[in-house]
Amino acid sequence: MAIVAVFEMPGMTQAQYEQSADKVAGRPGGVKSPSDWPVAGLISHTSAPTDNGWLVVDVWESAEAFQQFGETIVPILRELGVPDPQPKVYPVFTMVTG
Repeated sequence: MAIVAVFEMPGMTQAQYEQSADKVAGRPGGVKSPSDWPVAGLISHTSAPTDNGWLVVDVWESAEAFQQFGETIVPILRELGVPDPQPKVYPVFTMVTG
């Protein structure tokens, strides 16, 4: 079952986000397609600045795929100084793609 993972990260900057994307992709330029992720199963990735930090919303094919990715992204975020990067995870009820 697909899941939505929501990271709300107060205090995170655009520069920190871009650094995390570079580390996930393993090269400068960040993540541009699902094939840039170190784990298969990403359906979509969206990021945006908020009034007090950064927001990331991912949709994954399964909770297991996301958990595997979490083993990569959580240490990266901690290394960049993002405090307690714990996402909220929800089962997908409806998904519409273009």
